[in-house]
Amino acid sequence: MSILLHACCGPCAMYPVDMLLNEGRKLDLFWYNPNIHPEFEWNRRLENLHKCADHYGVKLIEGQDECMQEYWEEKTYLAEFGSRCEMCYDIRLDEVARYAAQNGYESFCTTLLVSPYQQHELIVKTAKSKAEQYGVNFEYYDFRPGFRQGQNMARDIGLYRQKYCGCIFSLEESDFKEKILKSFEDQA
Repeated sequence: MSILLHACCGPCAMYPVDMLLNEGRKLDLFWYNPNIHPEFEWNRRLENLHKCADHYGVKLIEGQDECMQEYWEEKTYLAEFGSRCEMCYDIRLDEVARYAAQNGYESFCTTLLVSPYQQHELIVKTAKSKAEQYGVNFEYYDFRPGFRQGQNMARDIGLYRQKYCGCIFSLEESDFKEKILKSFEDQA
């Protein structure tokens, strides 16, 4: 059974990819993360997801997305969604479910389900809604027990491990904001 696995970054993909491959699953990774800001961070996370895909020998599909920082900053989404996180999950899971349905995948899932810092139940609810909308199966996995293991696996192969969720607001709220901003300067 082929599964399309949405991946937000390399470190969060390590444990789910490893687990699914060990179960004998056929999978492709799918990058669609217009929420990640600033653009330098977006590029850095994509680059590290390529390293993860290469490490496991799996295909990485890059969705047609862009850094949508201005959209997040305008906060116009709050009229339709209860929070920026709800909007973020909706946008990304809509695209992965649509792509999975249109490209013959039997199911989809997301690495967002590995992080203990994400709103797990909201992700599941959104994914189920998108599965129904597009007529494709959402395969639920609670990857959270492998979060630390995945982070260690990422460290072992030298992946960049970010210190914030991805959007400009989570960067502003991060306890590591100054260190993160310095890392952007150091890489420029």
